[in-house]
Amino acid sequence: MTRHLARGLLVITALSVSGCAAFSPDSGMTGVSDLTSQAINKDVAFVRTAEGASAVDARVRQLLSRTLSADAAVQIALLNNKGLQAAYNELALAETDLVEQSLPPNPVFAVSRISGNGASEIERQVVGDILALATLPFRSDIARDRFRGAQLRAALATLRLAADVRRAYWRSVAGNEMVVLLTDAKATAESTAQLAVKLGETGSLNKLDQAREQVFYAETTADLATARQTATSARERLARLMGLWDDGLDFRLPNQLPPLPRRPQALPSIEADAVAHRIDLQIARLELAALAKALNLTEATRFVTLLDLAGISRRTQDPEGPPFRERGFDVQFQIPIFDGGEVRVRQAAETYNLAFNRLTERAVNVRSEARDAYRVYRSSYDIAGHYQREIIPLRKIITEEMQLRFSSMQVDIFALLTEARQRLAALRGAIDARQRFFLAQADLQTAVNGGGAPAAGSDNPTTIAAAAPADGGGH
Repeated sequence: MTRHLARGLLVITALSVSGCAAFSPDSGMTGVSDLTSQAINKDVAFVRTAEGASAVDARVRQLLSRTLSADAAVQIALLNNKGLQAAYNELALAETDLVEQSLPPNPVFAVSRISGNGASEIERQVVGDILALATLPFRSDIARDRFRGAQLRAALATLRLAADVRRAYWRSVAGNEMVVLLTDAKATAESTAQLAVKLGETGSLNKLDQAREQVFYAETTADLATARQTATSARERLARLMGLWDDGLDFRLPNQLPPLPRRPQALPSIEADAVAHRIDLQIARLELAALAKALNLTEATRFVTLLDLAGISRRTQDPEGPPFRERGFDVQFQIPIFDGGEVRVRQAAETYNLAFNRLTERAVNVRSEARDAYRVYRSSYDIAGHYQREIIPLRKIITEEMQLRFSSMQVDIFALLTEARQRLAALRGAIDARQRFFLAQADLQTAVNGGGAPAAGSDNPTTIAAAAPADGGGH
């Protein structure tokens, strides 16, 4: 009978193994690439070999050989950022969990020998976890959902890095443009301050006007120092995000922001697009589905958490008689007298309800974030366009007219310099407005596809394992 039980365990195990998951060639990166390419149209790579690292280094050097665009900076980061590679390592670890959870529990073989006074007894047992085998398809299904969630989280990390790189890029380029503008302004202010001192020595300029020119020079000098520090810090952040160091730090950036697009994007269905495409929502939906499966499994196994079947073969030899053999089986199961599984079922149900409420809250927030991101995008476009179409051209006309009047001696040098200060303020406002537009453009893409900062309440996402049965068999 023991032989039949052992054969039965082997047959059940063989059937279970036929549905086991296997390691994929790329550790699930195909799913990540498909998700991210739809959103940002960039290549991703999981570097695990020396050949892969060499290919990435060659691609990065090629991109760094020319002045960086925002797209090129994003591509370098997606290939070269080690934090992103660590996120892909977590995906590979999640695949090991998937394969592990899809394997049936190994049967346990035990041998014992007892002897004394010339008698001996040898006992052999083959023990199998029947409950783990019976629930294996359900646990494997949950594990596949968890792995799919790991793919979505890796894609989300990719989108977040891309969004962070774009923001750092626009801040760095805007910082460069501001430094160039203030460098010219400082040179002009310095000449004016020196002229004011000379005029004051001749008595042609009073102390009040001298102080005004000198303080403008001093303030411009301080503003330039601040702008340089801001630009340097923005460049360093961009370098960190791109994973550059040593020789890679001499990358070139444009000296000014690009002009505004001719017209802003029209996104009448932005709420629906965000709800359909946001990866964080997809993760929450997948977690909810897996929690529902875990809840069903917990309810189905609430009364039975231990069910082991053992085939036993015992051979006894006594010097006073012939040896004899005994065969039988042993069944172990837990009697639900004190714990009928109500606690586990309640925990699984509340975990499911918690995930459902968080998903609903997140969906509401996503709609609001999408609406707000689009309003900010359109507003920043209108403001930057107003500077570009109205304020800067008018300031140019005023400056030209003031120069004509100065040439005809209708105004003095200080009236011309006052206008120059006002034009400087307008140019600084224009740079700031264009920077806010490009940042808003990056935020808009994030609001539709995901990749922003973790939302409140999602720093500690609900784990599917919290509602899984406690047997945990199958390792």
